[in-house]
Amino acid sequence: MKTRFPTATKTQGHDGSKSSSVLRVFVSSCLCGNGARRRSSIAVIALCLSGCGVNNMRDGSRFKPYEQSPFYADGQSSRPLPQGTIPRGQLAIGAMHTGLDDKGQQVKSNPLSATREILNTGRERYNMSCALCHGRDGYGEGIIVQRGFVKPPSFHEERLRKAPDGHYFSVMTHGFGAMYPQVERLSVQDRWAVVHYVRALQLSQNAAPGDVPAGKKLAEAPR
Repeated sequence: MKTRFPTATKTQGHDGSKSSSVLRVFVSSCLCGNGARRRSSIAVIALCLSGCGVNNMRDGSRFKPYEQSPFYADGQSSRPLPQGTIPRGQLAIGAMHTGLDDKGQQVKSNPLSATREILNTGRERYNMSCALCHGRDGYGEGIIVQRGFVKPPSFHEERLRKAPDGHYFSVMTHGFGAMYPQVERLSVQDRWAVVHYVRALQLSQNAAPGDVPAGKKLAEAPR
């Protein structure tokens, strides 16, 4: 004959305050009876009670942001990252990610191929993140500058026209002067795409007849 155990109805509340009376009735009824039933009941009760009031995920030891800690000498619970720590997905190796060659010099040529798709991406990202200061034509007269912000140098200056491609990538990565880094807005590939587009802007304002590919003709100026 199968042994049947009394059941208890679970009431609301995780602290057991409203279910304590029901639990007492349940335990009392389980402890009544012959030895075999009593031993089985005690085993079931012990198993149930072993998890009562335990919520390690919620009640575990932890620090709140910026909370003080007597454990560390500086009293701060928030610890600095160990030297050399690299966030996941941000391992920067090679010219594509650093803009530097093996000798630590800024690369002269863009490691990203200048396809039409890349140029379109560069134009889109430039107009979104750069044109506000540098202007859509690259002369440094964007809308923010017109309203009083520090004017950046023109991309058409001889100095910047001769600057290596790695210079532009470095400025977008680390910032320069009043310009803050663009790493949160522009991915590595987007930054190189912007470099291609800046070169296209420079060529558009400083092109010479000799720059026209063989077999192509210069477009006539509108009359």
